Amino acid sequence: MMPRLLQNFRGGRALIVSARGGSETALETTLAKLGVTSEYPPLVDGKAQIDPASLQAERDILFIDGDLEGAVAIEVDPASRLPPVPVIGLVGVEAPSRLKALVNLGATSFLRKPVHGGAVYTSLFMGINQFLLRSEMNDRIQDLELRRRGRRAVVRSIILLMQQDGLDEDSAYSQLRRNSMRARQSLEFYCDDFLSRRARPPDSPERTDGVTKKQAM
Repeated sequence: MMPRLLQNFRGGRALIVSARGGSETALETTLAKLGVTSEYPPLVDGKAQIDPASLQAERDILFIDGDLEGAVAIEVDPASRLPPVPVIGLVGVEAPSRLKALVNLGATSFLRKPVHGGAVYTSLFMGINQFLLRSEMNDRIQDLELRRRGRRAVVRSIILLMQQDGLDEDSAYSQLRRNSMRARQSLEFYCDDFLSRRARPPDSPERTDGVTKKQAM
């Protein structure tokens, strides 16, 4: 099933990292018509003053002027190569080095300068939805990777039950499946916990008392 694409951006907040020349007037005006407020983080020594902790993926969009070298320093997830919020690059000089810098910041869309109002919605639509699609894809990949790793625990648990209770493979799997559903846990998580409990040394009061008494004698 195809994920639902976002088409209404009302309530969003655009953080525009730019020297704030005349080229941003059309961008800010068009964003306002779309229900998106605009803010300009101050530049101090060429660095945009942005608090990463304040960024919200469901609300914020970061517009970065590619002509400002090193103005933004945000962490990009090493697995998904995505920033914390959608990034749209403002492109003036189409030098490969500047385009590469925007891509490395996780830009999923570009907008040419000087900005024309008619191009803003398309860029916003592409940038935000590509960000959402890639985020969802990365979440699925991470979930599959966790399940793949968890399959080792499932196989080991099946073998343990077969050896311990004399069950065949199908019966051992069915028992683990029932127990995981009863515990409201994924099969992989349940089996990992199952193996951890079996590997843990028993802490029996009788055993402890016996050791204590033997040591006392």
